[in-house]
Amino acid sequence: MKVILAGAGAFGIKHLDAIRTIGGIEVASLVGRRLEPTQEIAQKYQIPHATTSLSEALAQPGVTAAILCTPTQMHATQAIECMQAGKHVQVEIPLADSWADSLQVEQVAKRTGLVCMVGHTRRFNPSHQFVHQKIQAKELHIHQMDVQTYFFRRTNMNALGQPRSWTDHLLWHHAAHTVDLFAYQTGSPIIKAHAIQGPVHPDLGIAMDMSIQLKAANGALCTLSLSFNNDGPLGTFFRYIGDNATYIARYDDLFDGKEQKIDVSQVDVSMNGIELQDREFFTAIAEGREPNASVAKVLPCYQILHELEQQLSAA
Repeated sequence: MKVILAGAGAFGIKHLDAIRTIGGIEVASLVGRRLEPTQEIAQKYQIPHATTSLSEALAQPGVTAAILCTPTQMHATQAIECMQAGKHVQVEIPLADSWADSLQVEQVAKRTGLVCMVGHTRRFNPSHQFVHQKIQAKELHIHQMDVQTYFFRRTNMNALGQPRSWTDHLLWHHAAHTVDLFAYQTGSPIIKAHAIQGPVHPDLGIAMDMSIQLKAANGALCTLSLSFNNDGPLGTFFRYIGDNATYIARYDDLFDGKEQKIDVSQVDVSMNGIELQDREFFTAIAEGREPNASVAKVLPCYQILHELEQQLSAA
């Protein structure tokens, strides 16, 4: 299968590393904002074509699909461009930064019948898969999820410590992971959602601190704390409080409530959530089926984010 990848930054490289391990996938073109550094990365990963034009990449012979790791504000427009060009698409989280754009992507996916998947990686991390399997087997019922999403980003830098050309967002990007995961793990729609936020940064134009509360129809609760001001351990940490066990998930690793590590190495074919996400995308295309984290399956998350944004705007 020939694919293209747009976005040669920190997360694009994670996908290139993952694709290397999968086999049978050829990256035919790499798209970046600036040509020279994009060419350097393409050379490193033996990608034959580099460009600053998504349409040029999509026009390369034999391309079946695209992976988008571009700035958030470009996701919806580019996902639609890919599908209108007849290509399956995986767009990194978030799908969009507005409810209207999210709906438009879903409508194009429905009309074209192409695979359109969103990079909700938490559905694929072995740690969260372990918990999900317990829930599916009715061996665990979630009472509450307590989640901390903490970064130190008082300047506009990416995960590699390089200046960003766009501004990240606690609500539409980082909260999207947890809002979707909460509904997915509980197997119950979110019926109540509330958010408050701290001051808006004078230069970045975004709130640097946020608190979100959620309630599912089955009674489960979720408390999410987010910050770009945290000068300490970075990342997202999930505490599942269940009826007969407590689990703490840190990306692909899992611990019990007493901080004893749980072996999740046999949960899936890899311990890398990004690789598992990409495997699902390619397999869904090959098998002609809807993938886990399809745009249709994650769309309710973006409706909740829209409702929260309205609350915050009115406050």
